Amino acid sequence: MSKILITGAAGFIGSQLAYRLFLEGEEVTLLDNFSYGRDDNLVFEGHDFSQEICREDIRNLEYMEELFSKNKFDTVYHFAGITPLPDCQNNPVEATEVNIVGTTIILNLSRKYGVKRIIFASTSAVYENNTDFPSVEDVVEKPSLIYPSTKYAAEQLCKAFYDAYHIPIVILRFANVYGPHADCLRTQPPVMAYIIRELYKGNSPILHSDGNQKRDFVYVDDLIDLALLVRKNKSFDTVNVSTGKVVSIKEITALIAEAMGKEKIKTKYMKVSHFWNNYPELYSKPYPISTELLEHEVLKYTCLSNEHAYNNYGWQPKTSLKEGIDKTVKYTCEILDKIIGDNNG
Repeated sequence: MSKILITGAAGFIGSQLAYRLFLEGEEVTLLDNFSYGRDDNLVFEGHDFSQEICREDIRNLEYMEELFSKNKFDTVYHFAGITPLPDCQNNPVEATEVNIVGTTIILNLSRKYGVKRIIFASTSAVYENNTDFPSVEDVVEKPSLIYPSTKYAAEQLCKAFYDAYHIPIVILRFANVYGPHADCLRTQPPVMAYIIRELYKGNSPILHSDGNQKRDFVYVDDLIDLALLVRKNKSFDTVNVSTGKVVSIKEITALIAEAMGKEKIKTKYMKVSHFWNNYPELYSKPYPISTELLEHEVLKYTCLSNEHAYNNYGWQPKTSLKEGIDKTVKYTCEILDKIIGDNNG
């Protein structure tokens, strides 16, 4: 039995990783400050983690020092972070403190207390300025937006700690992850969760441009399969977690509508300039956000090579897009039933 810490354990991905490790019989410690995590994510068939999770911030150095010194973790999955792009753009200081300083705290405590391996959650957004596809791990054109910039900086810190101390570290660059537990309630949800929520309410989803933008979507269970496999790594590695295939936002919307029986509800398409309307301060003078940068973000093409994951870990995604969407729709609608039922009760 290994002793494992998961930061960001009440989030979409961290919570499901926790359950898989629990099923494997590992001793798992969960940590989350609940700025984005939810108690709902911690309830699984046969187990409820909500009463045992550490409700604390990775930036609380005194708390984190005590946690590491008492537990002597074998593995740390560092999945805590501020991930919504507009939240990071709107509050770059907070994003930097959590995504960069927080990661440094985890790295340094892991070094100090003899953690055997670290798995760090990064993002395909670091490839936002790449022009050659599919994107491969060793070619990154430096990103422009705050979120990918903080993640890229954190990646460099991971490499610095490996170079200096030889702590085994694996960086996982997630493509667009979807599946049950994706947060459909936050201000800027992941695109699939947002579409499901709006169709559930009988609303027309409001998307941007013409819906022909193409993305690489990977199902959360497949991602966790790889997150477990990379524990065998004994050095430093960076690994894309992706399907290597693309699908358009318009196609995604149609598949979700079909799964929900909502084909008659039409999607509305807005101008790119309305992308972050919920964050008007980003558009204010004297320095409004770059229209070129916004347009690039909305229209960008995302496709990641997963050859490295296959060649080095024998991993490839198993879940078809339709199967993954059907499972995501089922779970999300059940959650919305509960929330709307509770509010009406």
